Amino acid sequence: MSTPTNARSGPQAVAYNWCVPSRLNSHSLARLYRSLEMSALRFVMLCPIHSWRIQSLKLFGAEIGPGVTVYHGLKARGARRISIGARTSIGDAATLDGRGGLSIGKDVNFSSEVQVWTAQHDWKSADFAYSDAPVRIGDRCWLGPRVIVLPGTTIGEGTVVAAGAVAKGNLEPFCLYGGVPAKKLGERPRNIDYQLDGSRSKLWWW
Repeated sequence: MSTPTNARSGPQAVAYNWCVPSRLNSHSLARLYRSLEMSALRFVMLCPIHSWRIQSLKLFGAEIGPGVTVYHGLKARGARRISIGARTSIGDAATLDGRGGLSIGKDVNFSSEVQVWTAQHDWKSADFAYSDAPVRIGDRCWLGPRVIVLPGTTIGEGTVVAAGAVAKGNLEPFCLYGGVPAKKLGERPRNIDYQLDGSRSKLWWW
């Protein structure tokens, strides 16, 4: 039998077949979408135009309330499962992971480099299994610089988490938490009723 003139053989055929899969299943398409989403958002979040950052999050399905401020350098995953309440301010180089579901209340302040994770690997699993759990952050919370929030955490209304703390579990409302892991250090007055106004002071080109 003759060999077609366009057939590939040898090492070139192996490389060609590896680069072009015979079919794309739903899992492959989902991975491709997530990669494109992360890449696109990462690029836009480094652009010096604030309105682009807000609109790009909305484009990928995030719920963004009025007056929300997103500073440059945000890293976002699973935007369609991220909800941010009115007038909340997300600081420089923050990480928002929406894969397991992330709800952020109104008038919340994130300082620089806060990380919120809703998905991880199970370190006890024989096959390093993936797991996720939602994170909920109440109104008028304040997360200090480089705070890390782990999957399944709920932070009650008005609570402050001190710089560098690692928050996990249920944090009571109107309290101060700090440390690794975060522990209750004090209480915050319950009569707070301020509204953040970050969008007015924001340099809209950055």
